[in-house]
Amino acid sequence: MTDRFATSPFGGRSLSHAIFAVQEKTARAREKLNETGGSQPEKWALLRSLTEARAAFFLSDRTIAVLEALLSFYPETMLDGAAPLIVFPSNAELSLRTRGMSSATIRRHLAALVETGLIIRRDSPNGKRYARRGETGEIEHAFGFDLSPLALRADEIEAHAVQARDLARAIHRVRSEITIHLRDISKTIHAGLGEERAGDWMGYADELAALSGRVSRHLPLETLQTRCDSLAKLRTKVENAYLDTLSDKEMSGTDSSFERHIQNSNIDPNFERAREKGQRQNGEPVPVDNMPGRTVAMTKMRQRLDSARRTVKATGPVDDWPKLETKSIPMPLDAVLSACPQIRNYARNGIEDWRDLMQTAGLVRSMLGVSPDAWERARDAMGDINASITIAAILERVGEIRSPGGYLRALTDRAEIGQYSVIPVIKALNGEGRA
Repeated sequence: MTDRFATSPFGGRSLSHAIFAVQEKTARAREKLNETGGSQPEKWALLRSLTEARAAFFLSDRTIAVLEALLSFYPETMLDGAAPLIVFPSNAELSLRTRGMSSATIRRHLAALVETGLIIRRDSPNGKRYARRGETGEIEHAFGFDLSPLALRADEIEAHAVQARDLARAIHRVRSEITIHLRDISKTIHAGLGEERAGDWMGYADELAALSGRVSRHLPLETLQTRCDSLAKLRTKVENAYLDTLSDKEMSGTDSSFERHIQNSNIDPNFERAREKGQRQNGEPVPVDNMPGRTVAMTKMRQRLDSARRTVKATGPVDDWPKLETKSIPMPLDAVLSACPQIRNYARNGIEDWRDLMQTAGLVRSMLGVSPDAWERARDAMGDINASITIAAILERVGEIRSPGGYLRALTDRAEIGQYSVIPVIKALNGEGRA
């Protein structure tokens, strides 16, 4: 018997061109699959993709639940569309596997699956669903629902699922941007009003109110993107209005204003552990011979500096130490910028004087991972200008310095005992630049 039997539905359901079209399309796809071969989709993965792409097939979640129940009656995991895949559950069993869905509702969703072309009815002469078995117990003919169209349309389903996932990601991104814009605009307006700054803050608040409100989860991407663009423009206006009211003093605030922020100086953990191991325990220094070579050198240097610092506190400065400058202006600004040109890239409005250099160094030190504590200590020991020059020099050699924060701390230790000057550093950089 051919598998093209039972084309017409049983009972009062009429025959339509759509039924012929679906069955003919399935037959051609099956012939092509038998000729060229193809992969067999895994039924639950295919169902998941169809769930993501259900909008493209105009399927509801309950229709997907009925299809899931039908798939559960097929014993194999892989769906081979090269032959009919007939399942023949009763409405009572389908109701149980759809968590008690009524028979009328099941019939409505089955009709939707047939209309979409994901399953085909294979009605028996009396309209019942059953299988006819041979003498050996194998199924010879089955009457029910053919799942092979679902398997044959696996590539189409997966393509729609990919589009659905891309659209979902795009919507999520735009919704997130809208949320951030609303929050930032609102807090900037609140800051402008609270600090009594000049500006049309109430007008901005009215514009924000017109663009605020609940972001519906059913809005299309185009509508969300339009709203996001409008908020981005308003945010630019509000932020520019706030920045225009800031004075130079407020724009050049010291790092102490940001002590609430937790920052990581990226100090070499091996160096920090070595420092702890190098501290005195019970009055005796801990041996560091078993540490790595670089760590041993850094630890011994710190131990010598600590010893020198204690000597300075106890007896005063040692006479034979060279008197190096630490807090005076050591050289012209042009010489510093010539040796350290990279720091110009981080200046807001160029570097015209020492104040511009200090402001830019305060910004660069955060980028380098130097903690506020290390920066304040360096400024106290070296002076603001020399500390800024040191940051510029570290930036120039940042590719060679593993831990800028730890390196600055070591230079600060030397500056505290009068053993550091920026002059040799700048001369060395100038020499490298000419080489």
